[in-house]
Amino acid sequence: MNGPKILSDPNGKNMIKAWVNGVPFDPKAEAQVRNAAKLPFIFRWIALMPDVHVGIGATVGSVIPTKGAIIPAAVGVDIGCGMMAVETSLKGEDLPDDLKHIRNLIESAVPHGFASNSKAGHENGSWKNPSASVENAWSGLDEGYKALKTKHPKAMNEKDPMKQLGTLGGGNHFVEVCLDERSMVWIMLHSGSRGIGNRTGQYFIELARQDMQKWHLNLPDKDLAYFPEGTDHFDDYFQAVDWAQAYARCNRDLMMDHIVAILRDKGRLPPFQLGATVVNCHHNYVSREMHFGEEILITRKGAVRAGEGELGIIPGSMGARSYIVRGKGNKDAFCSCSHGAGRAMSRTEAKKNFTLADQARATEGVECRKDEGVIDEIPMAYKDIDAVMAAQSDLVEIVHTLKQVICVKG
Repeated sequence: MNGPKILSDPNGKNMIKAWVNGVPFDPKAEAQVRNAAKLPFIFRWIALMPDVHVGIGATVGSVIPTKGAIIPAAVGVDIGCGMMAVETSLKGEDLPDDLKHIRNLIESAVPHGFASNSKAGHENGSWKNPSASVENAWSGLDEGYKALKTKHPKAMNEKDPMKQLGTLGGGNHFVEVCLDERSMVWIMLHSGSRGIGNRTGQYFIELARQDMQKWHLNLPDKDLAYFPEGTDHFDDYFQAVDWAQAYARCNRDLMMDHIVAILRDKGRLPPFQLGATVVNCHHNYVSREMHFGEEILITRKGAVRAGEGELGIIPGSMGARSYIVRGKGNKDAFCSCSHGAGRAMSRTEAKKNFTLADQARATEGVECRKDEGVIDEIPMAYKDIDAVMAAQSDLVEIVHTLKQVICVKG
């Protein structure tokens, strides 16, 4: 069934519109979002996407419209995290039989896990030197970084954030080579603002908590601490978030450039071009937007903007399908859609419930890690992506269906 489930307060006021028909909706997530919906500056209602699950303070998979305030924990600590996908002129038949070779190339081009960029790590390749491209990209971020560091040195004290530009990170971040329904090859990746975004997010979340204590304001959850618009901390936080979002987008651009360069040079592939379809979208961020005739702040925590005609990416889990989508501009959802399948169980639960054999079966046919370090990313730890897509059919239409053949995890 299309359309949202309406959750009201005891007085009958619409608090939440939840696109959760046909997908699991954890009562703990419902309780959490009801707390957020009680805040006096929420504009109209909170929109929940079908990948909704419990987060810190604010629920992952939520679209939080506000007037006059911003909640740092709702943006989270991976500020600007998002997806990028590019279509290539390659077809599946152009890929070599040895997909491990391609995977190894990607892993050499994109530092992942705790690795950072360094010139020494890339001197031997004849492809475009990433160190030069990283330095050039950082030149566009350096002035903003220095301005923020002058005012909030504890927020911006990550050691040499330039070295993390062009790096993947760990957890659920990934690079994939996929085939679409026409057997066209796509390159897709998921990452954000790395250590500097994490540190910035944590700093301002704690600063908001301190402000609440100073003003003796009681909240339904301490992680819903906020900055009122017009205060110094609001302006500084908005500036810091804007910078981290630019860093995250730049990070994805650099990784994609480095992957394409090394595959062209060493991938044993025929010459190829990038297609017209390139998507680069945040799913943990805040922006000023017009909705219902008013300018408001929209915080998307695990949600993608899906304005009418806008392209977005909804990835499945490791081993499952992903989707390139076109937004329908649904006003009740504040022009948004889900950012993925959404976790059905915690990482700890997944590690307890599944084995290496389960992981191997679930990722059969995909060139990827199949070790204990990625069991928490097993497809069964996530909601069914097909059910998630069905639940938001009035939010987006599917443009392309992608199935990975290579997956690089951080």
